[in-house]
Amino acid sequence: MTIADILMLISVICIWSLLLVNVVLIVAGYLYYIEIENKPLPPLKGETPFVSIMVPAHNEGKVIMKTVESLLALDYPNDRYEIIVINDNSSDNSSVLLEHLQSKYPERNLTIINTDAVTGGKGKSNALNIGFQKSKGEYIAIYDADNTPEKKALLYLVSEITNDPTLGAVIGKFRTRNRDANLLTRFINIETLSFQWMAQAGRWKLFKLCTIPGTNFIMRREIVERIGGWDVKAIAEDTEISFRIYMMGYRIKFQPKSVTWEQEPQTVKVWFKQRTRWAKGNIYVIVKNVPLLFKRSARSIRFDIIYFLSIYFLLLTSLVMSDLLLVLHALGYITTTIASFSSFLWVLAITLFVVGTFVTLVTEKGEMRLSNIWIIMLMYVSYCQMWMVVAAYGMYTYLKDLVFKREVKWYKTERF
Repeated sequence: MTIADILMLISVICIWSLLLVNVVLIVAGYLYYIEIENKPLPPLKGETPFVSIMVPAHNEGKVIMKTVESLLALDYPNDRYEIIVINDNSSDNSSVLLEHLQSKYPERNLTIINTDAVTGGKGKSNALNIGFQKSKGEYIAIYDADNTPEKKALLYLVSEITNDPTLGAVIGKFRTRNRDANLLTRFINIETLSFQWMAQAGRWKLFKLCTIPGTNFIMRREIVERIGGWDVKAIAEDTEISFRIYMMGYRIKFQPKSVTWEQEPQTVKVWFKQRTRWAKGNIYVIVKNVPLLFKRSARSIRFDIIYFLSIYFLLLTSLVMSDLLLVLHALGYITTTIASFSSFLWVLAITLFVVGTFVTLVTEKGEMRLSNIWIIMLMYVSYCQMWMVVAAYGMYTYLKDLVFKREVKWYKTERF
């Protein structure tokens, strides 16, 4: 067996191991969706808790008014929640628009915090820490500046967390508001439903683990106080705080009936910038939490640490290696006796990918469209390959920032 054969075999084993893990998560997630479909909302016990909703915003004039008005319209007692918008060092007309909303709804608990380059402009985590200092709620909910949550979104989150003292946080899900804008947003919509939320559902079903997304979630105030707020060095502040909640002995639950709609990137340039930030942020969290693998107190979250390590390091390396070896074999530069077998597995992997992804979509209303099949197939050979470039570039920028010790700043996604 040649060195090329050995490298190919290792790559194939790694890829298929992770593929099978994903299949298991899809099956478990699908079962969780069925289980929760007809499950009634847990009743609120005692007095309705006071919730502080925080919205970090930087140059969000295009979307901020729609977001705040949707938060004001939530199906939750008006006197039992406040909205705190942290307009963080914005240079657009956000402050004027937010001031107009305050005057339009003088009777509501709407607080606007305008920061400057001295106090703010240092990223989402810093903005959240500023907002938290002004908050009064027993529970803290976070929504991104481009979100329009459904009316019962907050009620679902509050009902879950108040009925289970073992929960440190409860997450809902976000859907793609502009999914039909173009082919890219269709890809993003499928990715979100199939790989973000079905994986979350599967991890909750099997391991009682979830990772906080950047929006539409609620957490206990005492947790933020005990951990000293958000890590200002973390770009993926949501993933980072998830691990700290785990280490406090709490669980994070996924409640798919709590839904918010958000605007996704409509150009490859904007998408690439956003996803590179996500990759870089998650790599920071992985590196920070790898030592937990060797701590007994962290045994309940070892799956998540290994899962993230595998996705960003093992899978990326294996995919690049196998693709490179197949190309070199086809060009005649190397010879590998298992190239044909690898090609067979590649075709089988595509089939599993298409079938598994399509099955996950049928759990969502409005997504049962046969046209999704060809979009999923096209997605595999284009969008999924782009992910490898994103992950590799995210690693490069993470290492570059580490070497030059660059300060965290706002990585704003362009709105449309």
